[in-house]
Amino acid sequence: MTQRRELAKIMLAALALLAFVSPKAEAAQCGSTAAGFETWKREFAEEARAKGIGGSTLAALMQANYATATIAADRGQRSFGLSLDQFLAKRGASTIVARGRSLKQSQAGLFASIEQRYGVSAGPLIAIWGMETGFGRERGNQNTLSAVATLAYDCRRSEYFTDQLYATLRLIERGVLSPGTRGSMHGEIGQTQFLPKNILAYGTGNLDVAANALTSTANFLKAHGWSAGAGYQPGEANFAAIQAWNAAQVYQRAIALMGRQIDGGEGAFRDALMRRWLGLA
Repeated sequence: MTQRRELAKIMLAALALLAFVSPKAEAAQCGSTAAGFETWKREFAEEARAKGIGGSTLAALMQANYATATIAADRGQRSFGLSLDQFLAKRGASTIVARGRSLKQSQAGLFASIEQRYGVSAGPLIAIWGMETGFGRERGNQNTLSAVATLAYDCRRSEYFTDQLYATLRLIERGVLSPGTRGSMHGEIGQTQFLPKNILAYGTGNLDVAANALTSTANFLKAHGWSAGAGYQPGEANFAAIQAWNAAQVYQRAIALMGRQIDGGEGAFRDALMRRWLGLA
């Protein structure tokens, strides 16, 4: 019995030693300051290489900079904590609705084509377009690869943005994006601000072109359950698709309200209040 115990101890020690000396791939370690970013890039590049990302794309990743402006923006998203009325005022809802109604008329053929194909009415698409970029005027000037790499490294939402970084690298490999592509602070691209992973899944052409961006947005909404002809106010069938677009509740409600105004809907959800607030009564 004693010999068996001794043999078992020896075997356990041998296994422990083997585990210690065997090479083990460690995941790139996240951080909360710029100090570890260069080391993280080297570690992440090795992981990405093992997943089939090519050398020239990884070389571009190694040139990415720690985006301090992106981190500041990520830490300072205070507008999503506002009340609905405060949020509408801050985002210029009255301007979005007025301009949106005009665009719905002047681009009637485009919106009719989108609705015929995807079932999504013009109102919420135009509201998203106006909310995200002021109808294309403000698409951002942050290097997309640096922004997404910084957020993948940052510990706050590392897992989520690691997926976005892999999508960014694949888009660069396909020639859809370049290492110099610029967009908004969190890596959003184009007229309606698509994150890289959504570009892969739902993008339909160059998203700096309004028609492509609106078509892609409709494609996203349809893929997330949008049903032609159903309502999109809170509690209605299509509101869930708007929720999938952006996780902030105040944003979701603002899009639903502005979309209703652009589409000319009456009654129901806070319509009278919204018309009075927007000066459209």
